[in-house]
Amino acid sequence: MTLRQFPLLFLLLILSACSSEGGTGAPEMSDAEMRAHAEELVQQFLITDGHVDLPYRLKVKNFKLDKEFLGIPIETDAGDFDYKRAVKGGLDAPFMSIYIPSGLQEEPGESPKLADSLITMVKGIAAAHPDNFRITTTPEEMVQNFKNGIMSLPMGMENGSPIEDQLSRVEEYRNKGISYITLTHAKDNLICDSSYDTTATHGGLSDFGREVVAEMNRVGIMVDISHVSDSTFWQVVEMTDVPMIASHSSARHFTPGFERNMSDEMITRLGEEGGVIQINFGSTFLDGNLRSRQDSLRDIFRERLVEAGIEYGDEGTEELEEAFTKEFPTLYADVETVADHIDRVVQFAGVDHVGFGSDFDGVGDSLPTGLKDVSAYPNLIYTLLKRGYSDEDIEKMCSGNVLRVWRAVMAAAS
Repeated sequence: MTLRQFPLLFLLLILSACSSEGGTGAPEMSDAEMRAHAEELVQQFLITDGHVDLPYRLKVKNFKLDKEFLGIPIETDAGDFDYKRAVKGGLDAPFMSIYIPSGLQEEPGESPKLADSLITMVKGIAAAHPDNFRITTTPEEMVQNFKNGIMSLPMGMENGSPIEDQLSRVEEYRNKGISYITLTHAKDNLICDSSYDTTATHGGLSDFGREVVAEMNRVGIMVDISHVSDSTFWQVVEMTDVPMIASHSSARHFTPGFERNMSDEMITRLGEEGGVIQINFGSTFLDGNLRSRQDSLRDIFRERLVEAGIEYGDEGTEELEEAFTKEFPTLYADVETVADHIDRVVQFAGVDHVGFGSDFDGVGDSLPTGLKDVSAYPNLIYTLLKRGYSDEDIEKMCSGNVLRVWRAVMAAAS
């Protein structure tokens, strides 16, 4: 009598043998082995992050491209990103955010002026450090840079306000190196309504916004629906011909009432359309209780300012803030919370539709424990391995899913 005469037993033995092969987060791995495997994977896989706010941080710090400042992107104690920490963490392709504050759109010409300034800065960093960075405008370039050991610097424009009312600028920004555009930011603009605004100026997309989305599809710029209102999202979904991204959003399930994150229904539909949501690491994007606490503390601090007879920024504000922080210490989410959001997306859309969109250098002092800067991706990969995700699953999250969307957008454009 042979095992093949007992099909069920034979199948169980085969499955058992398969599960013990290849270190893919299987239960047979010890904790130390799993941590070591995570460290291996971050160097083995191409890792892209959908949103890193380095350019605006440097702009605010009066960055100048001269000898005094050339080292900032390579090694610095400031901020969440530099080259050495990124290499340690396995980050190969951070999308540089060309962030345009919403207030600039009130003054014609100011938004495009800042956009051009930040684009020039990123290109200047790559030109100053050709052995470390390379401007990247296609998925094929990104993959080749990874093979050559060069960090890619793709660019995404956070807020479409620099387009103003000039449709031709969509293609102009593509030619300048922009690979995705977040349609709006904190206020409604000429394109669409924002999740943070309450005026609902257009009821979603404006007529001009529909032209912008169609033009983005035509020239090969990914449509980013982070920051947009729910109405805008559903209207974009109905009209776009290619998959979309949410470059730095999280799951609203964990932050009820926070429209900036995506609902289960939106995540499901994004997946059905082939898109990807890249999880934001900011603690208030991850934990609704922390967001409520932060809002409450903000009101209390305003009351303290009134009681002290000063306005924010006046002399004495710094001392008041320091005392307030001691009284109400900052609380953080942790790396497990980020994994919870990934689990939620996988539940509603599948593992092919989730990635990383940290918002490093953009969310200030709110990054979760275990993910405080770009050196910490191994902690997230380790957490995902613990939860049973395979190496193949993790490679999709690291870059495979975003590369698929980007290729689809480029193919449709060509």
